Amino acid sequence: MKEISAEDITSVIRRLCMEANSYLPDDIKGKIATCRMTETWNLAKNILGVIEENFSVAENDFVPICQDTGVACVFLEIGQDVHINGDLREAVDEGVRQGYTDGYLRKSVVKDPLDRVNTGDNTPAMLYTEIVPGDELKITVAPKGFGSENMSAIKMLKPSDGIEGVKKFILETVENAGPNPCPPIVVGVGIGGTFDKAALLAKKALMRSTDVRNGDKLYADLEEEMLEKINALGIGPQGVGGATTALAVNIEKMPTHIAGLPVAVNINCHVARHRSAVL
Repeated sequence: MKEISAEDITSVIRRLCMEANSYLPDDIKGKIATCRMTETWNLAKNILGVIEENFSVAENDFVPICQDTGVACVFLEIGQDVHINGDLREAVDEGVRQGYTDGYLRKSVVKDPLDRVNTGDNTPAMLYTEIVPGDELKITVAPKGFGSENMSAIKMLKPSDGIEGVKKFILETVENAGPNPCPPIVVGVGIGGTFDKAALLAKKALMRSTDVRNGDKLYADLEEEMLEKINALGIGPQGVGGATTALAVNIEKMPTHIAGLPVAVNINCHVARHRSAVL
């Protein structure tokens, strides 16, 4: 049995909160650069250049890429041979508390969704845990801004809607979002499971590298097809038009009930932040 202290978890999450908000993943930077080179609409090309300058400054000066430093979504893959010494929930929240305070990151969490009083330290984290084989603890911090989160959607399709119904829902969701999620966007799609599982799949899809396609050819082809159709909408970077509305479509799927076809679309802006560490 491997022992991991709550203090070590807090320390790692503190660091990941700051790094995730300052360092854009390499795959996203590469996609933006490629789109800028191939974009034919000059205004769109110029905006992509400004986006590149922005994430370069953020990385070099270790400052947030975006003023919305998001809700701290924390994913833990806990090895079944790991024992955590201390209160795991408090360790995670303390890491977020320290990271957002010490990193001067905007604190955007309200204690109650209706009375709207800010918690003052960006806690609690949105915590997701999964038990996996082994004796390691993988921690992923994925700050999620709400300009894009607000444009996300879920729908309980009927099995008879089939793949065409899935395509229609994805495209409608992105089209209805328009410029609001600060395109170019990354589109995470979850298909199957239950109402809640589909949404979780969509959020997890956003953490997969945009350079990696789904391992199932049917879904890999669907990712490519939906990316092409989304970019054909002409929304473009920041909504000014052009061929670059989305950088990637990532789809995750799982088994579901014979009577259901749940589909969730979780949109992320180009600031697709996620940072991981293993203890």
